[in-house]
Amino acid sequence: MPGGAVLFTMAAPHVALVTINRPEARNAVNGAVAAALDAAVARVEQDSDVWVAILTGAGPHAFCAGADLKEVSAGRGNALWTERGGFAGFVRAPRTKLWIAAANGHALAGGLELLLSCDMAVAVEDATFGLPEVKRSLVAVAGGVFRLPRALPRVIAHEMMATGEPNSSARAAHFGMINAAVPAAELLPATLALAGRVTVNAPVAVRESLTVARHAADRTEEELWELSALAGRRIRETEDFREGPRAFVEKRPPRWVGR
Repeated sequence: MPGGAVLFTMAAPHVALVTINRPEARNAVNGAVAAALDAAVARVEQDSDVWVAILTGAGPHAFCAGADLKEVSAGRGNALWTERGGFAGFVRAPRTKLWIAAANGHALAGGLELLLSCDMAVAVEDATFGLPEVKRSLVAVAGGVFRLPRALPRVIAHEMMATGEPNSSARAAHFGMINAAVPAAELLPATLALAGRVTVNAPVAVRESLTVARHAADRTEEELWELSALAGRRIRETEDFREGPRAFVEKRPPRWVGR
């Protein structure tokens, strides 16, 4: 919706661009953002033409500054969470499709938790990433306290959480928290290029692979074997499972239908 708290457009074939649209507030999350992001996740899940979604922020300064403290201080903090998606309508939302964060600026507090909720991330070179909650006697309860140690070496994550001090894009890329740090003018092209490297592949196979991979840190190996076998059975029932080998034999690009 033009002018809404969150914008939803198709940026490329099979790629949705979801933009938090509050640049005047450094894209901080208020109730409108939470409700709209919740709806955007549902739209991505329901639209068979969307295979990948990109989450970004409006303006040149911030991906997301976290919770809008003006809303919290006014007693409207509960509106920043949705039943389905948790904080910002996003961090706990059930998602089968791949999301890439395109950090157009600083990702702090809840903003970093949004980025950590995505499957991949690209950022501008001057972005910073931090969980400053301890500086205000708060805890990063929207996933930061456990997702950050999964995304970074343990001691680096502990340093960020205990000091509340941010990391640079260069350091985040060095330790693998983001896929790449790029000049600002290249952010969307680089993110779309990454998305394009995904959308050339069979979309159901990508989703089934992610279903297992997202549980790699919190399931036993036996459970992961079972999840992998289930994913294999599901993919064998799809049209794309037959199309892949057929295209290889016929020496042509596959024509995926997503089912």
